[in-house]
Amino acid sequence: MAHPKRKTSKQRRDKRRTHYKAIVPQIAKDPTTGEAHLFHRAHWHEGKLYYRGQVLIDTTTAEAEA
Repeated sequence: MAHPKRKTSKQRRDKRRTHYKAIVPQIAKDPTTGEAHLFHRAHWHEGKLYYRGQVLIDTTTAEAEA
């Protein structure tokens, strides 16, 4: 079994891990509602689920019937 000849320093170890960085999330603006949301994600606005400017689920009619 191979063993390192010298101890790897914290600085050298951390240099190797630099590609794991926190990035700013991509935020889009919905064309119909103007709501800010994450790219490629559906979002709720006033009881409706929107994706790419279209309504997927509308819960406002279900609440009015109940």
